[in-house]
Amino acid sequence: MTDFILHFLICNLWINAMILLLFAIKKILKAHLTSRTQYNLWFLPLCLMAIPFIPVPSDRTFSLFSWLTGFIHKTSPGSTVGNAASTLHSMDTVSGWMNDFTISVTSQTPSLVGRILFGIWIMGIVTMALLVWKSFLRLRRIRKSALPLQNREVRKLYKRCLEEMHIRKRIPIYSTAFLKSPVITGLLKPCIYLPIRLISDYNSETIGYMLLHELEHYRHKDNLSNYLLLLAQILYWFNPFVWFAGKAMRCDREIACDSAVLDMLDTGSYQDYGYTLINFAEKISLSPFSSSLGGTIRQLEQRIRNIALYQKPSSLKKSGSLALFLAAALLFAGVSPLLTSYGAANDQYPWDTSGKNISVLDLSDCFGQYDGSFVLYDQNNDHWSLYNMDMATARTAPDSTYKIYNALFALEEEIITPEHSLLPWDQKDYPFDTWEQDQTLQTAMAASVNWYFQTLDDHLGNDALQSYMEKVGYGNENIGSDLSSYWLESTLKISPVEQVELLSRTFGQNAFGFAPENIQAVKDSICLSSSAAGTLYGKTGTGRVDGQDINGWFIGFIETSENMYFFATNIQAEANATGSAAAETAFSVLSLLDLWQQR
Repeated sequence: MTDFILHFLICNLWINAMILLLFAIKKILKAHLTSRTQYNLWFLPLCLMAIPFIPVPSDRTFSLFSWLTGFIHKTSPGSTVGNAASTLHSMDTVSGWMNDFTISVTSQTPSLVGRILFGIWIMGIVTMALLVWKSFLRLRRIRKSALPLQNREVRKLYKRCLEEMHIRKRIPIYSTAFLKSPVITGLLKPCIYLPIRLISDYNSETIGYMLLHELEHYRHKDNLSNYLLLLAQILYWFNPFVWFAGKAMRCDREIACDSAVLDMLDTGSYQDYGYTLINFAEKISLSPFSSSLGGTIRQLEQRIRNIALYQKPSSLKKSGSLALFLAAALLFAGVSPLLTSYGAANDQYPWDTSGKNISVLDLSDCFGQYDGSFVLYDQNNDHWSLYNMDMATARTAPDSTYKIYNALFALEEEIITPEHSLLPWDQKDYPFDTWEQDQTLQTAMAASVNWYFQTLDDHLGNDALQSYMEKVGYGNENIGSDLSSYWLESTLKISPVEQVELLSRTFGQNAFGFAPENIQAVKDSICLSSSAAGTLYGKTGTGRVDGQDINGWFIGFIETSENMYFFATNIQAEANATGSAAAETAFSVLSLLDLWQQR
């Protein structure tokens, strides 16, 4: 919810910029664009407005949302890591050789603000929807009171207009006393409504122009664009740029219909058509659901000016307009990846299970009070076993399990080497005594020393880190802007299935071509136990937010002389979901599957 509303507000900035750009394009190229193209250009920002609500993958090259999300995590009060609410959980249940060091992060402030903004947005949508519904009910009353057109002369004229425009569909026409200007309304069952006063003051030329104008709206499906624009204004009710664009779009739509009617008339009739508009200068459109000949005074002035200066477009102008429209469409398409919701909150891994050998396990007894999942991959048999598919593909912060890859990336960049991995303590105070000393990769991994891995990140830098993220496909690949905490309940997220896939591809297949000695160095640093039966490698991770342990990880693999088994366990709860608890759960499952007996 918080991520969505933040992303949505950022999208509004981009949409506003593109609306301003479109106004500039239309102003500069007005002489080279047909009236219809001027109107059609408005569908480009209308399409952009839909994209934030469509869950499609985004191009990670455009990382404004990622940067801003990381910036908020970095600067919001209480979101720094290493505060006093730090806890050390010792895993006595696994012989004391694995410790899970946990520090707390705080997310209350951005979460609260996000919830408030989301609530205000929803309230605005509800208010707008009620206003639209009120307008709809008013239109419905008019439709019920309207009578089928009885005037024979007008009906004959209407029939000629239909034939002239080659419209075969029977579009009902009604008369009403509650309108001052003709309108066409209805999406699936369009109807035309004529004011009774207009019919009583019958003038075949005037009524003919009006009917042609309304039928142009039908031919170009303008009522559909009415509904789309109305929906956009409901969702973007707070954005004045969207309302300003909507007003301009409606004006351009009327001008486009005027031009289409003028194309059907001889030049001498242009003036008469203009006089028809002037006669209706005081008429205002009834409803957002309708398209009418009338409009605001300013719109009518623009339309009359267009009629006075109108010249039928040449074939060259039509071709040029099409080319310019396509160029603008490409420009807007290039911006669209910035607006995708998938890039903002890509919290579900789209795992392709086709062709995979998968067994579903019932491990509810092992997980007890925790929500969570367990994923196991048998490399030799290419077989997957998992518990809770939904959570197995749900992305969450990796916390300290990410340090496996942090170390590997640093080794690849020769920031440290297998033989020389010592980093001096910076003499700062830390929540654990074991952190306040010089560290090697072995000791830093065992004590989960944050400052050690943050130092590696500082040397790697954003560009190298992002490159490695994309190379290995680490979860949502979102490192944000704060290198000190992106993996601590922040922007970076990964699912249990992805954890297992990545372990298998890195340590089982070396699919990414990392140096074998670097892979071995990382394996040595996460080696937990070894016996004649095999070797166990693993790393815990705990996500502590606002003083509560809400996200526990234990990932790793078992290597025997004949096979490798890769696993990931994730548990979640409002409290006490630690890495140590995840490890206990994992060992109970591995024991149940007869893969590892923890002493």
